Amino acid sequence: MLVIDSVVPDPTRDSGSVRACQILQLLHADGWEISFLAGDGYASAGDIARLAALGVRYVDGHPLRWLRKNGHRLDAALLCRVPIATQYLGLVRQYAPRATVVFDTVDLHHLRERRAALLTGNRRLGRHAEQSRRRELAAISRSDVTLVVSADEQATLARELPGSRVELLSNIHEVHGRRQGFHARRDLLFVGGFGHPPNADAMHWFATDILPLLLADDPSITLHLVGDIDEASRRLLNREGLKIHGRVDDLAPLLDGCRLSVAPLRFGAGVKGKVNLAMSYGLPVVVTSVAAEGMHLTDGVDALVADDAERFAASVMRLYRDPELWMRLSDAALANVSNHFSVDLARRSLRGIFSRGTPSTDEA
Repeated sequence: MLVIDSVVPDPTRDSGSVRACQILQLLHADGWEISFLAGDGYASAGDIARLAALGVRYVDGHPLRWLRKNGHRLDAALLCRVPIATQYLGLVRQYAPRATVVFDTVDLHHLRERRAALLTGNRRLGRHAEQSRRRELAAISRSDVTLVVSADEQATLARELPGSRVELLSNIHEVHGRRQGFHARRDLLFVGGFGHPPNADAMHWFATDILPLLLADDPSITLHLVGDIDEASRRLLNREGLKIHGRVDDLAPLLDGCRLSVAPLRFGAGVKGKVNLAMSYGLPVVVTSVAAEGMHLTDGVDALVADDAERFAASVMRLYRDPELWMRLSDAALANVSNHFSVDLARRSLRGIFSRGTPSTDEA
């Protein structure tokens, strides 16, 4: 199998990388010989070592040159994200004619971009979203199988392209379990790199409209912000009640020590790895409807859901102060990840997705 993604996945960088690494590990465990090409042509020594630990070989060189030499031996090709699928789908068809071509959308880019355009009133972004939609639908129609991460996206594509094979392969998380109780915790957590526009918008909205309401109620509360953040945003968000960590190698201490996680996303698509991650540690979450989409969440059962600043702040304080509600949502969070986002569920899905091809014993 050949896998092509925009960059080498790094689980400390983004939730898409967490999913990508889990997919690679599961495919290797099922006997696939996997070669990986990065669309940007770059891999550090650490990137190559990380792939090797997953049983994957990094291919250093031009993708076209590699396909000309090795394409005839491929049983499958996994193309991740619409720019990669647009660029390489035709080449894979040409040089790997017997390969099953699978397009992993990661999320429907055009849906996220359209929502951002509606939120901001940006017409240029709206036109770009329509261009992305046409490219995504074209890639889906030319692929043997398309992967989406939520049932909502699967239903959307069933309406748009009813003849295409679209399979659900959502986020993949180990269930780590709750390792601290309510009273041993304090503060709030947000995980998300600012290279992803929904995260940057969410934190600017939180800092401007929600955080002042929380501090007026409880001045001791701090939001811990984790993820890659540019210097301009760092300066803009520098204020009382917000601690910026940047990227951290080990999130466990914060996941075990914070009392709840927030996901104040106002636009986006797919499923939200930051929400999955928190819930896999039994950390209750307060989310917007956008963040809850595709996550199998019910307000008051698995999470608290609120869409305006006042209700969001009130939901945070309610959960922050109620040990009984906190424990109930913590238990439901762990069950949610186990039922909908587990490694075993992903393994079964992958076996069904790639059942039409047989792994080769040749070195790819």
